[in-house]
Amino acid sequence: MTVTEIIEVVVAVAMIAGGVFIYRRGDSQGGVLVFAIAVIILIHGLGLMEYRPSAAELGR
Repeated sequence: MTVTEIIEVVVAVAMIAGGVFIYRRGDSQGGVLVFAIAVIILIHGLGLMEYRPSAAELGR
């Protein structure tokens, strides 16, 4: 993992914690919105959106 990816994962975890706080405070819509954004950042930070061609696409 690169430094940028590690920072993205840390930010996503912090946003999830913030989303829990917001949700518990009573602002359910805001909390869910923060959760959704955090999940997208977490997926990107973990590299799950990278394109990995199959063997057939590589021509092997």
